[in-house]
Amino acid sequence: MDDERIRLQAVGPAMPGYLELLHGCYSALLRAFHECEDCGLEKSARALQDNVHVNRQDVLLLAAGTLGWTLLRRLLTSRLFQPLSHWCDLQPKDAAKMPESAWKLLFYTTSWLYTVYLLFFTKYSFFQDPASAFYGIVVNDNAQKMVVMLILCYWWKRGMEVPTDIAILYLIQGSFYAHSIYATLYMDAWRKDSLVMLLHHVITLTLIVFSYVFRYHNIGILVVFLHDVNDIQLEFTKLNVYFKNRGGTYHALNNFVSNVGCVSFSISWFWFRLYWFPLKVLYTTCISSLQSVPNIPFYFFFNILLSALTLMNLYWFLYIVLFVIKVLTGQMKEVNDLREYDVEYQEKKSLHKNWGDSWKEG
Repeated sequence: MDDERIRLQAVGPAMPGYLELLHGCYSALLRAFHECEDCGLEKSARALQDNVHVNRQDVLLLAAGTLGWTLLRRLLTSRLFQPLSHWCDLQPKDAAKMPESAWKLLFYTTSWLYTVYLLFFTKYSFFQDPASAFYGIVVNDNAQKMVVMLILCYWWKRGMEVPTDIAILYLIQGSFYAHSIYATLYMDAWRKDSLVMLLHHVITLTLIVFSYVFRYHNIGILVVFLHDVNDIQLEFTKLNVYFKNRGGTYHALNNFVSNVGCVSFSISWFWFRLYWFPLKVLYTTCISSLQSVPNIPFYFFFNILLSALTLMNLYWFLYIVLFVIKVLTGQMKEVNDLREYDVEYQEKKSLHKNWGDSWKEG
């Protein structure tokens, strides 16, 4: 073997429990607050200038991707999804919502499979050992000198290059969520939780952009992996809800699949977003990051946003629990739209009109 034979091995503590997470985060946040080097407006502005690394090409690619997703969705909706809904003779209300779910299922499935590839079929070990997002062990075997060197190396450093495979994921995700903000307002069916969904897209886009420019991209892969899988199940289940009454006939198979999908969606939501996400991601960003990189820039900013994302996941989980209770108690005879309670289109139209009038008056 020669000096170029280098492999990365993940090392780190076992995944903590909730109590350890809460106690550890409280202690870490308190200590970080007392030792903060970029707290205050002046220091934050200086830290922002020193740590932001983005170029014009990144901005142009993000804008082009956002426009590209919007145009691609309109094309697929008019040429594929809407003709398919008419060919299947869906009920009018289901036909109106089907293209949205089909589009999201297509995107989230592709994106999530790519994160699976990155986390389980490449050198990255961020799922097995989330702390390795900030550090790793380099094993350098030198057969000629019969020496094995173990070197602690840090994944994070200011202005580091983003690997191409991770940069591709960030471009896909960032441009999609920028598109999703527009789509929630002007393309998607308006629902009771649409304002929360809009807030979710804004927070997610902020996390994606800032984690990229501050070079916290390693942990970003894990965040995407733990969230997109639920969206796949959600949209697949909704499609079966829409297709169970097609062609004037009730299809029991689609109803069965939607019921199974509802159960699996509820379980996986808790497991991925309320178990793995806080215990892998929050523990790493709140505690392990400081152990590897003391005074890491914008520590509070990212942990506040990730905590807000956790609270929104909990908010939606309460919706899911109430939905399941209604099914189990017979208040709802069968699974309908999992995001439930669609608001009339005129209400959404009125909302957009009011916003437009306010903009004109301003």
